[in-house]
Formats: sequence, C-alpha cells, structure tokens
Amino acid sequence: MASAVKDNAGKGTQDEAVRDTTAPAQQTPAKNARPGYGQLLRTPGAWAFLLPGFLARQPFAMLTFSILLLVQHTTGSYGTAGVVSAVTGVSMALFAPQSGKLADRFGQRAVLVPGVLVHAAAVAAMITLALSHAPLWALLVIAVPTGASTPQIGPMVRSRWAAKLTGTPLMPTSTAFESVTDEFTFVIGSVLATALCTGIHPAAGLIAEGALTLGGGLLFAAQRRSQPPVHRSADSSAKRASALSVPGLRVLIAGLFGIGTVFGGMQVSLTAFAEDIGQPGINGLLYGVFATGNMLAGIVCGAISWKVGPRRRLLVGYALLTLLTTPLWAVTVAPLMGAVGLLVGLCIAPALITGYTLVDSLVPAAARTEAFTWLTGAVGLGQAAASTVAGLLADHFGPHAGFLVPLCGTGLALVVLAVFRGHLVPRAETLVVGRGVGHRSPATVD
Repeated sequence: MASAVKDNAGKGTQDEAVRDTTAPAQQTPAKNARPGYGQLLRTPGAWAFLLPGFLARQPFAMLTFSILLLVQHTTGSYGTAGVVSAVTGVSMALFAPQSGKLADRFGQRAVLVPGVLVHAAAVAAMITLALSHAPLWALLVIAVPTGASTPQIGPMVRSRWAAKLTGTPLMPTSTAFESVTDEFTFVIGSVLATALCTGIHPAAGLIAEGALTLGGGLLFAAQRRSQPPVHRSADSSAKRASALSVPGLRVLIAGLFGIGTVFGGMQVSLTAFAEDIGQPGINGLLYGVFATGNMLAGIVCGAISWKVGPRRRLLVGYALLTLLTTPLWAVTVAPLMGAVGLLVGLCIAPALITGYTLVDSLVPAAARTEAFTWLTGAVGLGQAAASTVAGLLADHFGPHAGFLVPLCGTGLALVVLAVFRGHLVPRAETLVVGRGVGHRSPATVD
C-alpha cells in the first residue's frame, strides 16, 4: 500500500510537470488538452497492429453486402437475399461476444488463427452453394458458420489501444480514431463489394472478402507485442462475470442496435432504390456517400474537446439521427437521396463514438474486449434484422418501403436510451477522473 501511495504521488508530480508550460513537448499533454490524431499515431508500436488491422477489418463491411448481392443475383429476390444476409449477421452478432470473452481469457491470437481458417472455408462453401442454385435451407445452414467465424478485428484493435492508453488523454482520441476507421471501412467495403459484384462477377465480392479475412487476420494475429494481457489469473468473481452484467452496457447495446438498423436498412433499400430508378450501379456510390458523412463526422468529433457530457451527447446525437431518417422513404431522385443519406451519415458518428467511449468508464478492463464485441454485435444484429425486414418490405410494397426500417429502429432505440439513461452514469469506482480511468491504480473492478 505504501509503495502504491508513493507511486501515485510520483504520478501526481509528473502530472504537475506536464501542466507546466516549460515541460518537454513530447510529454503527455495536460489533462484539459485534447491530443490530436498525429500524436496518437506516434504511439510506439501502433502502426504494427493498425495496418494489418485495417486490412483485416475490411471484410466486416463486405460480408453481408456481398452475400446480399450474390444471393439476389442467383435468386432474383430481395427478400431471400435479405434473409440469408440476416442469418449471417445474427450469427455474427451472437457469436462475437463469445469470441471477445475467449480473447480476453486466452489471447487474441488463440482465437483469430482458427477463426479466420474456418471463415475462409465457410465463405468458399457459401459461394459454391449460391452459384449452384442450392435450396434456401442450404444457404441458411452455411450462413451460420460464415457469420459466427467472422473475426472481430475492430474490438481487438480497440482493446490494444486500451491496453496502451487507458488512463491517458489519448484514450478518447483513440476511440474517435477507431470509429473513423470503421466508417472509412464501410465506405471502402461497400463500394468495393458493389464494384466487384456488379463489374466482375456476382461472387467476386465474397471471394475478396474471404481472401482479405484470411490474409489480414493472420497478419494481425502475428503482432504479439501489442496484444493485451490475458486475464486467466483474475479473481474468481471478475473471471466469471460477463460484461453484459453491467446495466449501462445493456443500454448501449440497444442504442447501437438502432444504429445497425440504419446500416442494414440503407444497404437493402438503396440497392432496391437504384434498381427502381434504372441505375443499379449507383447503389454502392449512394451507400458510400452515406458512409462518407459518417466518416467526416467522426473526424470532427475526434478533434473536438467536448464540454458536454457523453450521456447528453449520445441522446442529442441519437435524436438528430432519428429525425433525419424520417424523409428517406419519400425521396425519389438519386441526387436528393445522396444528400439526405449524407446528413443521416453525419449523425451516426457522434452517437457511435460516444457509445464506445462510455465503455471505457462503465466496463472493467478484464471484460473490455467482450464489451466491445457486444456493441459490434449489436450493430451487426440490427443490420441483419433491418436487411431482412427492409428486403421483405421492398419485395411486397416497393423500394421506398424499406426506408421505414431505419426510422423505426432508431426511434425505438432512442426511447430505450432516454428511459434508461441513468444507467449510463459510471459507478463511483469506475469514474473518469483527471487523466483517465480512476481505477487504474488499486483497481477494485479489475
């Protein structure tokens, strides 16, 4: 205890030196300053996992979209394509937290290597079945392992940042940076999947997805130095407890499920909209404009030193998102659809970044990868549900009917966030104070 007090006193002295204007420039910035992306990217060892991580996460945006385009081509039905895509997404969402829990306990490499091998095999089977016009039940069966084996690279990268930066002013910056990277992934992934499926071959998107998952995943797994420590030696209660036991995380899951309905509803509905106006090739462009808005907003959010608390930012951002999804169903021309989609995208990033930021103060470090995968899984589950419902609506009521799905999904999630907003306040022992998470020293929750 005495040594811990001395250590904390030493840290306090260092903090005072940092706040002094004569402190060296390379020191950690003052607690009230917001470090930029440049300083974040100069974190020692960061590029070693960022580059393969970026490559390996591209398939996350390509998988369900490529399945949707392939199955729609081979069956001629948006409803059938939406169902197969949805089963893949549901499987991904349900198995992702288990993958995160195993990564927390045994290490990311132990989970990634077998996972990417299974995924590549499952994707190859999906392509073969779809092109051979296999019955729907066969496609649904292979969709389960295809989604379940999807590597959770984004949460794993976030955990690597947290292992390096928790307790420093760079942690919120890394959260914003990861959200920007996610949205950049959706921009590239959606456009790439569309270009490959429509310009080369209906199966080309899935082939590229499988290859990127295998190659990128193995490269990422090879970066052992930045891998977060495993938690097999944690005390028994923390070891058995799931991140899902944190009430605030359950509220955030509902919020990110709503964001997932925007992604899924937009994917299917924009595809149907482009077909309806006789320009099927622009669906990837329209979705790319939507994702670009998300990415640009993420860049801005990460650069702002916020004075408004995260809970309020989440509620305000979500209310704007719900409002701007309202006119989607009434748009009939491509330029206006692109403009409205851009505005919707601009409203996603603030809510998404804030949700991930709150995890750092709500969830103990030993369960953080699992928590991130729950949020990522919630987005995937919302995307899957929305693609199914939007596909069925497009088949039976026309292409514009699918745009009602994002509106309903975000509206319901907003109600949940507003009613249970009290759970988004961190407990006393996990409050963020000063330079970062207060339980960093003698941690009762770790």
